[in-house]
Amino acid sequence: MPDTEDTATAPVAKRSKRPLLIGAVLALVGAAGGFYAMWSGLIPLGADHGPEAEAPLAGHTDPQAPMADLAFVPVVPVVVSVGQGAARSHLRFAAELEVKAAHKTEVEQLMPRIVDVTNTYLRALKLADLEDSQALIRLRAQLLRRMQVVTGEGRINDLLIMEFVLN
Repeated sequence: MPDTEDTATAPVAKRSKRPLLIGAVLALVGAAGGFYAMWSGLIPLGADHGPEAEAPLAGHTDPQAPMADLAFVPVVPVVVSVGQGAARSHLRFAAELEVKAAHKTEVEQLMPRIVDVTNTYLRALKLADLEDSQALIRLRAQLLRRMQVVTGEGRINDLLIMEFVLN
């Protein structure tokens, strides 16, 4: 029994608080660095404050400014078959092009080429490409780029998808 008395009276070793202190300091430094990165715009997550929020970005217009210099040109609706065999479906696609008013007639004259590019791209798609959740975003970007190449730089600002029906 003498062994148990020795262990009961022996002092318990204290744990060091140094790791806890180092962890707290590192957490504060990390939080301060994260705040600065967000505030300064190093991490662009849509913050509406900071140095960049005061000056408008190049190419972006003021939402209060009139949009008199914009025009919309409808793209001829396209129906294409997608898939093969029993899995064949039809895609009905309609869109409008946002153009500068000065280039409206030029873009309208190039509409046969725009429809050709649209047809060619949509026919190359597989049914699995259209069922993806990001398909419409990818399709819009691909078509916009192709249409901008056909019409020339600076004529088409945006592609607005008006109808996208797969049945």
